[in-house]
Amino acid sequence: MVTKEYRAKIFKSGNSVALRLPKALGLEAGTEMILREEHGQFRFEPADKPKAKIDVSGFAGKAPGIKLAPREDFDERPSAIAARKAAEEAAKKA
Repeated sequence: MVTKEYRAKIFKSGNSVALRLPKALGLEAGTEMILREEHGQFRFEPADKPKAKIDVSGFAGKAPGIKLAPREDFDERPSAIAARKAAEEAAKKA
């Protein structure tokens, strides 16, 4: 394994210190890195990118001809039952 060596300079940045990394490393600006101290030596590597999440809230009803199955995983609320019965009674009287 061939090891390349680069020089970098630490400088003051606000209340912190920063390490300017050479462009030759091929890192992109804004890349989040993890820095580890191991036995007095420092190692850094790119942090894992968060996995992309897909918003499926808009998928329902997009496929023509498909009807959604009724939800049967919850009992109907008592207030919803009362409202349905009141609407049925009102429809009978009308």
